[in-house]
Amino acid sequence: MATLPNPLPKLASDPSGRSLGLRLPPGRLLDATIDGPWHEPLLWHAQVPAGPGGWAALGAPAGRAGLLPVLVDLGSGRGGPESWEWAPGDASYPGDHDAEEVLAELWEADAPDGQEWPGLAEAPRLVADPDVRAAEVADTLTAGAPWLLRPHLALVPARRSADVPAALGWSGPVDHEEDVARLCAVLRSWEDRFGIRLVALGPDHLAVSVAAPPASPAEAGALTAEHYAFCPYAVLPDAAATLESYARGLVGERLWHFWWD
Repeated sequence: MATLPNPLPKLASDPSGRSLGLRLPPGRLLDATIDGPWHEPLLWHAQVPAGPGGWAALGAPAGRAGLLPVLVDLGSGRGGPESWEWAPGDASYPGDHDAEEVLAELWEADAPDGQEWPGLAEAPRLVADPDVRAAEVADTLTAGAPWLLRPHLALVPARRSADVPAALGWSGPVDHEEDVARLCAVLRSWEDRFGIRLVALGPDHLAVSVAAPPASPAEAGALTAEHYAFCPYAVLPDAAATLESYARGLVGERLWHFWWD
């Protein structure tokens, strides 16, 4: 996929990040993929756990250097990022895909009760600055969560937050969608309509902050179809779950979490 020049190689000789205008804690560069070492580092992650304020302190200067922050889980049952399956060579470019076409195709492949694809939801009103909201949500996640046990800050060379999974060749949703860039096209659309930012990655799950959440059950209901197409496992995880109950939980929600089996 098309990318900006990667600043991460500079950290090999300057681990403090000062040459990039950063002040980094001890960290590690990762270049391992399923096909062997990549030609340049895919990401840097801190070796110390993420703490409150860390995202806000690092996010803006990292962005100016061409890097975007994300929390990565070093405590999952599948190990840290060094043990995950990265396939950057298999990812296309998110900008080559249309979000609604991707969602409609995924919906029609497994439509609940044979329902027709309802189309994209309208954009709600922005209630927070997306980057400020991302820092707030990241801070709440530094204490960990059942699905994010040991969050550490990472930096990824990418044009926009939605592109991070494709830039990494992240394989978390491979059983649902083989080309993660198609899901990144959906994340781009959510960036535009809902002010999302990617805040956390695990081996098979991701979380985004939301600066324009649905404000009513009607708005949430329209969005639920998109979430189901994007990740049916998160919307209907068991026989007791319904689209209506999931939609109720979206009203005002500032964090969306998705996982794939």
